[in-house]
Amino acid sequence: MSGTPRFGLPFLSAGQAQKEFTHNEALQTLDLVAVPAVEQTALDDPPASPALGACYIVGDSPTGAWAGKSQNLAGFTSGGWRFVPPLEGFSVYVKAVAQPACYRAGAWEIGVVRGSSLVIGGVQVVGSRASAIAAPTGGTTVDGEGRAAIDQILSALREHGLIAT
Repeated sequence: MSGTPRFGLPFLSAGQAQKEFTHNEALQTLDLVAVPAVEQTALDDPPASPALGACYIVGDSPTGAWAGKSQNLAGFTSGGWRFVPPLEGFSVYVKAVAQPACYRAGAWEIGVVRGSSLVIGGVQVVGSRASAIAAPTGGTTVDGEGRAAIDQILSALREHGLIAT
């Protein structure tokens, strides 16, 4: 194996001349993937004047220097564009929208947060979706205002996906 299994970072070998080149190549890639943040997502055309260190998620129909690098991270370095193919579960922060992006099932999901619960201050405030709750009906005394409030609460819970419809 001439490089690491996940990102292909080059290994140094015994007796290798100019090891600094191999080492610097690995550092350039690490600079893109260690705590990654991108300027924007789904760009097909490389920016005309990118800043050193700027990173982007390449779109589905890339052109120019990005041709053939769909879905890759594209980082601009002193040596030009460097590309890192995403791996399942790879996550980045998207600066333009202040949201996370995660590579899942062959595509980037922007702003989707997955989990089994939301815990704030040590207290679970949201868990798995609950079963459907029927709207109130019948009864001997009907309180129209109370029933309307309950219907609004149930509607909001359904709209946010907290209970089934």
